[in-house]
Amino acid sequence: MTQAQQDILAADTAMGAVTLMVAGLDTMIAFYRDGVGLDLLAQEGDNAVLGRPGRPSLLLQFAPELKHASEKAAGLYHTAFVFAEKSDLAASVYSVARKYPTSFTGSSDHFVSNAFYFDDPEGNGVELYWDTSRSAWEWNSGSVRMGTVYLDPNLFLQENLTEAGTQNTGSGDAGVGHVHLKVGDIPTAKRFYVDTLGFETTFEYGTQALFVSAGGYHHHVGMNTWHSSGAGTRTPALGLGQVTIEVPTEDDLGALKQRLGSHGIAFADDGRELRFDDPWANLIRVAAA
Repeated sequence: MTQAQQDILAADTAMGAVTLMVAGLDTMIAFYRDGVGLDLLAQEGDNAVLGRPGRPSLLLQFAPELKHASEKAAGLYHTAFVFAEKSDLAASVYSVARKYPTSFTGSSDHFVSNAFYFDDPEGNGVELYWDTSRSAWEWNSGSVRMGTVYLDPNLFLQENLTEAGTQNTGSGDAGVGHVHLKVGDIPTAKRFYVDTLGFETTFEYGTQALFVSAGGYHHHVGMNTWHSSGAGTRTPALGLGQVTIEVPTEDDLGALKQRLGSHGIAFADDGRELRFDDPWANLIRVAAA
């Protein structure tokens, strides 16, 4: 591995499961299983795992002792689930809209993706999306062209929802494509996620938002200050519990360990994964796939 390779995350880096701390476990399971259409892979005591077989995407942890944080606090903006097929996305959108009609918050054509936004029953943001062809993405000096253009949800469903999709959400490939965080300021976020972790910047929106990825994806992690400008360290609260990043090999994990050490970032290492906080105490777990 060259020095340049040691300084950035491997191209095959991907996002793993997101952990949410929840006040109502059954209610949240129902939303993500019956609404979004994820499979309930396991449930034991106060914990539930949802996703697709072999690909856990969401861990729900019952934490009734916790309260909701202020909207101005750092934390989760949304968890974004990506679907391999447009028809699978349409089926999921139709299911959530039909069973949880007040949860819909908007839809957009971002040029690199078609996205639909919802709030789960505890107010956590949820994005359901499908990527357009990578060959159609436009890049300029390392920045990908992304925008926000209105996407008519009814027309999208009319064009992409199959008869089977009106009955069930299918079993096609789906998982966490990216995670969007609320942070206190963008320069600090860039120093941590780009200079230390090794993501590459793909899009910046002044001092308001930053998008970063590995391997030329449009973004694996988004960060913004739209509600949280100036936010300090998080205290335990409902909502985001942990973000997982999956690197391809143990060598990639070792390279990240060196970067964290050289930047003075405290971390826990059990030999299989690294755990550490970002500057706002969002817990990050990195494991070798």
